[in-house]
Amino acid sequence: MPKTIIPRRQFLQGCSVAIAEMVGARLTNLAFAKQDNPYDTLVVVFLRGGWDALNVVAPIAGDDRGFYEKARPDIRISDLLPLSDQFGLHPAMSPLYDFYQQGKAGVVHAVGLNVDTRSHFDAQEYIELGTPGSKSVASGWLTRHLQTSGTTSILPVLSTAGQPTSLLNFVPTVSLSSPAEFSLWDNGLAESHLTALKQLYQGDSIIHHAGARTLEALNIVSPLSNQDYQPANGATYNDDEFGRQLKTVAQMIKLEAGLRVATVDFGGWDTHEYQNDGNGGYMSDLLNSLASGLANFYLDLDSGYTDKLSVVVVSEFGRRLVQNDSYGTDHGHGNVMFTLGGNVNGGQVFGTWPGLNNEQLYDSADLAVTTDYRQILSELLSKRMGNNDVESVFPGFSGSYNPLGMFR
Repeated sequence: MPKTIIPRRQFLQGCSVAIAEMVGARLTNLAFAKQDNPYDTLVVVFLRGGWDALNVVAPIAGDDRGFYEKARPDIRISDLLPLSDQFGLHPAMSPLYDFYQQGKAGVVHAVGLNVDTRSHFDAQEYIELGTPGSKSVASGWLTRHLQTSGTTSILPVLSTAGQPTSLLNFVPTVSLSSPAEFSLWDNGLAESHLTALKQLYQGDSIIHHAGARTLEALNIVSPLSNQDYQPANGATYNDDEFGRQLKTVAQMIKLEAGLRVATVDFGGWDTHEYQNDGNGGYMSDLLNSLASGLANFYLDLDSGYTDKLSVVVVSEFGRRLVQNDSYGTDHGHGNVMFTLGGNVNGGQVFGTWPGLNNEQLYDSADLAVTTDYRQILSELLSKRMGNNDVESVFPGFSGSYNPLGMFR
C-alpha cells in the first residue's frame, strides 16, 4: 500500500489540534513538580457509586452486631478479618489486610459529608469541590492545593479516566492512559517537526505554555512507550481498568520527575441489587479488585518510593443500614475512608463510632457522620504535602479542623 504524504503545514496543524486536545483532556490525574520534591505523592482513589461501608467494615461484637445482622439477614458478612475488638474487614479485602496489620493502612469509620444528600452527582461534586452544600466555587480542592503549595511542573496533570471536579480549572492537562499512547510521537514524529512545533509554541499565552509543556511531557514519557514494564517485588497488576491505571501511576512515580498528585476513578459501587451471595457476589469482586490493585501498587513501589507515598480511598456516601427488597442497599450517609502509605499511622480504626440503634442513626436510616471527610484530607495535606493553608483549600473549614493523628 503506497504511503500517504502529509504536507508539513497540515502535519503541524494536526499536531497542534492533538496537543490542544491533550491539554484539555481527562486521566488518572498526575501533577509533576520539581525533581527535588520533599513531599509525598498523593494518590486519590475515588470509588464512584457510593460503596457499602457497613459491609466493608462491619461491627463484629455487641449490640451493634445484632442490629447489623437483623437489618441485613441476606447480605450480612461473616468471617470478617478483625481490625479491632469492634470492627472487622470484609474477607474480599484480604490483600490489604497484611498492610493494615503492619501499620501501613488505616481506616476511618462514620466519615463523610456534613450535608444531607443522596444524589450521586451532588455528593461527588461537594466532595471534589471541597465545599459541602455549595457549588459556587470555581475550582476543585486539588486545584487549590496545587495553587497554594507552589507546585511547578513539567507534566502538571495527566488524565486517564477523566479530569475530575477535584481538579476543576487546573488548566494544564495531558491525556495518558498508558505510556504506549506516546509511541506515535516517539517513532513517527521527525526531529524537524518537533523543532517546528517547539517554535510554534513559543509565546506567553496559556495555549503557548500548555503546548510547550505537552511537548516536554512527550519527551519524558515517550521513552517508556516501547518498554515492557516489569513491576518490582513480584507485584502483579490485575488486567482490569483499575489495575492498569495504578500500573501507569507507578511507572510515572518511578520516573522520579517529582510527581505530586494522582487521581484514579473506580466505578460500579452503586449496589442496589443482589449485592452479595453469602460472602461472594458482585461487591466481593469489586472489593477484591480494589484491595489487590492497591496491594500490588504498594508492593511495586516498596523499593524506595513508599516513604513518600500517601493513598486515600474515598466514596461519595455509604449505604442504608437496612437491605432493600432486591438484596442490595440504597443510598445512605455515613461512610468509610482508607489510607495507605509509608507514613500512615495505620493498624487502627479512627473516628467516633455513633452506633446502629435506631435513635443513633442519621434520619433513622443511615450510619451517622461523626468525622468530616475534610479532616482527613486537611491532615494529609498538612502532614505529608507541605500545605497548611486549610482555609484556601477548604474554604470555611479551618475553624473546624481537628487532626485525628492518621499521618506522621
